[in-house]
Amino acid sequence: MKQLLLIGAGHAHAFVLEAFAKRPDPNIAITVVSDSALAAYSGSVPTWLAGECTLRETQIDVAALCQRANARLLLSSVRHIDTLSRYVTLANSDRIDFDIASFNIGSTLVPPQQHGERLPKLMAMRPLSSLHERWQALQAHVQHLPSGGVQRVVGIGGGAAGCETLMSVMAQLRHQRADIDWQGHLLSASDRLLPGAGRLPRGLTQRALSRAGISVHTQIRGAALVDGGVLTHCNMLIRADIVLWATGAVGHRWLAESALPLDKYNFIRVNNTLEASDQPGIFAAGDCAALTPALPNAGVYAVRMGPHLAENLRRACHDEPLTDWQAPKRVLALIGTGDGRAIASYGHAGISGRWVWKWKKRIDARFIARFNPPNK
Repeated sequence: MKQLLLIGAGHAHAFVLEAFAKRPDPNIAITVVSDSALAAYSGSVPTWLAGECTLRETQIDVAALCQRANARLLLSSVRHIDTLSRYVTLANSDRIDFDIASFNIGSTLVPPQQHGERLPKLMAMRPLSSLHERWQALQAHVQHLPSGGVQRVVGIGGGAAGCETLMSVMAQLRHQRADIDWQGHLLSASDRLLPGAGRLPRGLTQRALSRAGISVHTQIRGAALVDGGVLTHCNMLIRADIVLWATGAVGHRWLAESALPLDKYNFIRVNNTLEASDQPGIFAAGDCAALTPALPNAGVYAVRMGPHLAENLRRACHDEPLTDWQAPKRVLALIGTGDGRAIASYGHAGISGRWVWKWKKRIDARFIARFNPPNK
């Protein structure tokens, strides 16, 4: 019997478990290692941040999905992998042997340097698995602010995630403390918002940020947190009380101590079959995987990879030839703007409205329900 190890419970691995639940294989034993029995769907996170749904409504029940797939679930995190001897060591020091392994662990980020004693309150947007803890801490901090006055919220990162989370957080903070004057600022290292998107989606996003009272500063890179705000790469101080850090995605630190083939960002280099370069039997998908050419860090790619990954893992377990995955040339991006509207972006095309937000919420809810048992 082949031992298939799934490291992480990301979107792609949800499809793998679904595939084995629908078509069981008595010759494959599946083990899933995840630090939680519930996994947040990244597409629903802005809805939750804006206060329009509960945290539980954003989550996939990994434990129930494992049960359907007859997979063993270990609630822990991986600390080391030996690709030669084929085993991983967990945070609790347990050793798990495997024949085939797959990574779907998302990404983390490079935290800003911090210098001083009166630093702004920081909320890093990655890793996603612990975002709820950081959001709760920020909300508790906001609850104890004195009435009146001004609070400056600065978002670092001009990609879709940075824009969307800043608008969602601003909407919820204004709702939570209407007695405070909330001022928003967005810093983008690029010369434009949403690098890679078309002019129309960028324009719609710029308009949404303006409507939310958020000033955009392009070609400015946040470098460090200092007394009173954010120090930029050109030694300019941007005053801030709260900082949302949504840039600098990298692979998890423990990967660097392995023999896995990594790129300069600590992501696992894979070929078009999603198998690691020069590492037969090791696979990766989603943010932690680095293809050539590189793909943006977006959950939609993990979703697209999922069914193909499931088939190639089954093939690898049976020593059958693998097939190539083709990245889509364009993907649909749905960006919530925190005010009951959303922007749909597809290549150079874009449209916005309240109906887009309702459409986005239906799509997200259907995706989560697909993997959850009824009434969960």
